[in-house]
Amino acid sequence: MVFLENKGLKNQIKKAELLFGFFCILNDMKKSILKTLLVLMLITGIAYSCSSNKAAIEPTAEEKIAFNETAGDTITIADEKTEYEIIIIEPGFNFWLQSVARPENYYSQSYLENRNAIWVMEWNQRVQQPLRYNSNLYELTINYDRTIDYGYDVNYKLYNYFIYFQRKYNQRLGTFIPRI
Repeated sequence: MVFLENKGLKNQIKKAELLFGFFCILNDMKKSILKTLLVLMLITGIAYSCSSNKAAIEPTAEEKIAFNETAGDTITIADEKTEYEIIIIEPGFNFWLQSVARPENYYSQSYLENRNAIWVMEWNQRVQQPLRYNSNLYELTINYDRTIDYGYDVNYKLYNYFIYFQRKYNQRLGTFIPRI
């Protein structure tokens, strides 16, 4: 058998293999750097979102007066058309509702229903976890069904109670900052 060798071709193949190996190493380095950058961006995003959600809610002077009320307020929220009723026993809430809360018809009913549905779901989850959440704050579940039209008054007062509760006790029932 006779083998013919072409040294030029052999050298070119070696150079091509070296170049290919170099590009593979370079490609692996790029992937590694990109992965590292992605992880750092993810960690930064999570840290930012966690810290921005925990901002303290500073009550206004009027709210402080309402929060310091000791006389028991009892508000009954009812809609005669739907025959549903909510009773809120919270000192200061009625004063806060009259003096601080946005007036009726400021929000649309669908806006109130959407927020209430989210907050009721979170509220009920906290009621079911008394070791994790203060059972003095989250005592009873709220039976709120999105498919039922409770009327504007029920939704308005329930929404404002959630705002009041979150601001008074510095709680967050979701991603929304409870603003007035």
